Amino acid sequence: MRLSLLKSKFIGILVFFSLLISQSYSPEMFSLNSVNSDTFLTEGLSSNMIAEIRLMGDSLTWLGTGQGLALHDGNKIYSHRFTTDSLVNGQTTKLVPYGGIPAISVMNDTMVVSFSGDNGTIQVGLGLTLTYNSQQINDSSGIDWIYLQQPIDLESDTLRPFGEGFFRSLPVTVPEANVTYDAMLSGDYLWIASWAGGLRRYDLNTKIWEVIPMPMDDQDSLSLCTGFNEDDNILPGYFLNPRDPADGGNHNHKAFSVLVNGDTVWVGTANGVNRGIMIDEWVEVSPGNIQKFNCIEWVHYSYPDLSGNFVVGLARQKWEGRTTIWAATMNADTPGETRGLSYTRDGGLTWQTTLLGQRIYNITARDSLVLASSKSGLWKSYDGENWAVFSPAVDTTFMSRDEILTDVVYTSVIDERNGQSNLWIGTSNGAAYSSDLNGSSWTIFQTEYDTLDFYAYPNPFSPNHHNQSGNEGYVRFHTGTIINRDVELDIFNFAMEKVYQYDYDLNTYNGALKWNGRDMNGFMVDNGVYFIRMKYSPSINSSPRYFWDKLILVK
Repeated sequence: MRLSLLKSKFIGILVFFSLLISQSYSPEMFSLNSVNSDTFLTEGLSSNMIAEIRLMGDSLTWLGTGQGLALHDGNKIYSHRFTTDSLVNGQTTKLVPYGGIPAISVMNDTMVVSFSGDNGTIQVGLGLTLTYNSQQINDSSGIDWIYLQQPIDLESDTLRPFGEGFFRSLPVTVPEANVTYDAMLSGDYLWIASWAGGLRRYDLNTKIWEVIPMPMDDQDSLSLCTGFNEDDNILPGYFLNPRDPADGGNHNHKAFSVLVNGDTVWVGTANGVNRGIMIDEWVEVSPGNIQKFNCIEWVHYSYPDLSGNFVVGLARQKWEGRTTIWAATMNADTPGETRGLSYTRDGGLTWQTTLLGQRIYNITARDSLVLASSKSGLWKSYDGENWAVFSPAVDTTFMSRDEILTDVVYTSVIDERNGQSNLWIGTSNGAAYSSDLNGSSWTIFQTEYDTLDFYAYPNPFSPNHHNQSGNEGYVRFHTGTIINRDVELDIFNFAMEKVYQYDYDLNTYNGALKWNGRDMNGFMVDNGVYFIRMKYSPSINSSPRYFWDKLILVK
């Protein structure tokens, strides 16, 4: 049997995942300042879409973007060089694959990165890179990456081993709809959640992948430690099948998030949350031959315990001796489901919900603080019940003109490595770093396509779709260096009639130089061609002069 596509009904609910690995709304051509050619890094971001952020060592911060892997070394951001050539499974490479990055996991000096693309119809898993020397990026020799092909099955993989026995399964033989959206390194294993590819783990010692069965949709629990048939050693009445239920499959076999701590694994799927307790068993497989098997006891939770069955993110919070498991839950296909956060403080026995109606992507927790990254911004709570949302990040450094022009925050990380609490966020409009947890002092990192020229971007510009912040859409104006503090902006229609005018005082103005597509009376302008004129001085020895660009506006 072959799994290639899922039903369109379920694909529709996955649209937002494609945003995490899409191109940014910026010009396709760009120039970045190159560092030494043997470092395998290029200065600057190649995409403003930041889906993942992970900390490593004393100063390294890894970023997963819509167009590849990036790194902040404590001073600057660099893009890791990539290759578009095909890589062979198990190949050692200095260059990572080209593609978007939905998942990064770090464990000491070991790191794994997943890659994704699309075939024009559906998302495709492009494999993973694994390294055991990721901090060697500080060495000009570069990192030794091991390329792992996106795990797929053979047509004959209908009976698979696990623990002391076997289970029946539908082989997933293609990388389509088989994308690693989450990964976690823990102990001897790399765990991945790969949509139709399900839940799998890679033994870091034996280098072998293992498919992990989870409960079927109608099962509240599943024991992989007992219950195998004595005659054939097969799990009775069980079939792992990630197709839609209408095709005989199970939404609970579509995995999207994974969290591992000690002997406990939590997995978010399209049908809820699964908590597994891993148990090591010593079995005498033949006289005098004793082997260790790892089995799992699963419990399955779903709506109405959760706000919704589609679980796209998981996090663990440890505070005052109490452990809380947080889940970003979305509505799937059961009436009554809704978006929000679901959480348990007793290991899954009871669940509560909060931030209902909010589209949450990821959760970060540190001590009493919980951060929820969402479509409407970054939410903050110290008790899990009362929440406040951050304003979009603005760099208030004098004449910086940097701003995150979106409400969407995909991920956040609390960084305490320099002896104080700092905050990283990844958005659809770049990354931002605050020297405190209040977001009062932001440094912003965005793709810069030309350091000198004046231009408007995105171009064409849609005020209904681009750079959405505070219910407005914006086009930016890139200027390069500005010496004077007074900047004049004029916007003309195709008939050269002035439709908008604004004078910036950079002594007091913070944020990007931008326009929301409205005229001086606050009305949205018509579709068409507009001419942008900005007056400023680009150098110390020059007087202010006019710079022009043409902008296409399409609502």
